[in-house]
Amino acid sequence: MTDAVPVDDEPTVPTPPPATPAAATTPVTTPSGEPDAPEAPPATLWDRMREDPQYAPEHLALEAVRRLGPEAAAWAARARAERPHASADELAEQAVRRFVNRARLSGAVSGAAGLPGAVIDVGVLAWTQARLVLHVAAAYGADPLHPDRATDLLVLQKVHKAAEAARLALGVAAGRERAGALFGHAAQSPLGKVMLQLGIRLARMAGVRAAKRMFAKVVPGAAIILGTWANSSATKDLAERARALYRAGRPGVPQPRRP
Repeated sequence: MTDAVPVDDEPTVPTPPPATPAAATTPVTTPSGEPDAPEAPPATLWDRMREDPQYAPEHLALEAVRRLGPEAAAWAARARAERPHASADELAEQAVRRFVNRARLSGAVSGAAGLPGAVIDVGVLAWTQARLVLHVAAAYGADPLHPDRATDLLVLQKVHKAAEAARLALGVAAGRERAGALFGHAAQSPLGKVMLQLGIRLARMAGVRAAKRMFAKVVPGAAIILGTWANSSATKDLAERARALYRAGRPGVPQPRRP
């Protein structure tokens, strides 16, 4: 995976993203009665990724920490209160089972055909995987709201090979986000080209198997593209890498926030 940084004046397009079904964006309720985070990336994130597809994984990682980090922290606190004698490994396994099951169901969530549907599917899968990583981090005592979790996401999902490259790309993406909010995006490029670029970046983030299968959705007659096996396999591999990282308690992993 290359860590190359694209030029800042690369054309982008402000055309609205494909419609995401309400069921995928509406918060659900957990068994404890607390609201859960949306099942799919929010519309504002889709806009940002479509306008800046080269940095789509970085935008997703930043937004995941902002939106999903609090959910992971609340879950870990609640799980420890309910199971005070449970080990970090047991809590992590609970989170892994939960989100691997969700990943199995995330393929074809959009109900849309062609490239737009494929992009939505891999975006939902990458979002689910981000939730898994943040929950595993919280299970092992790492702060899921800390900005370093965005760096961890990009390295664990093999978007970047090293943390330093991930931090650099995150900084550039954050800067481009601020610039876009201030000045907008004047240049445009064909929507099809943007969607293809976005789909490739998100598919690679979600896993190599998902990347290979994503394009089958564009082929007429393909019934199931991101099938349960492809999704769960890529997500299980990611879960193992996340558990190994946070179980090791590597230097630089912040401790949970204290009230």
